[in-house]
Amino acid sequence: MKVTQYYPVLMVADVAAVSTFYQAHFGFRPLFDSGWYVHLQSTEDESVNLAILDCHHDTIPVAARNTKAAGMLLNFEVPDAAQVYNTLQAKGLPILLPLRDEPFGQRHFITRDPAGVLIDVITPIAPSAEFLAQYADDAVPQ
Repeated sequence: MKVTQYYPVLMVADVAAVSTFYQAHFGFRPLFDSGWYVHLQSTEDESVNLAILDCHHDTIPVAARNTKAAGMLLNFEVPDAAQVYNTLQAKGLPILLPLRDEPFGQRHFITRDPAGVLIDVITPIAPSAEFLAQYADDAVPQ
């Protein structure tokens, strides 16, 4: 199977609020907006896409309809997590995990969107010796 594009679709109760959030705080723009479905694309990188879908819409199979996005963590890898942290904290976004360095090779913090989906904003950093051996040779953060 050849995958030509991959992106998450968040099933939410308030499509407009969640779409507006990602546009205002994470640099997305709408490519398609029907009210019940919004396809967003990063203004910085066209390969980064995210969609927002009304969890009540009839395109969702009955068995899953009315289920809202949960148990999910979206990772946004950025050049400077500290700068994004300061910006989003100043805008009043909830900070669930303050900015910190992890020995496995990340500087990151966690916030959440209006639907409750967790957002992990990450900058790769050099891992500790303990974690270095767990990386593939071509995947070690610098």
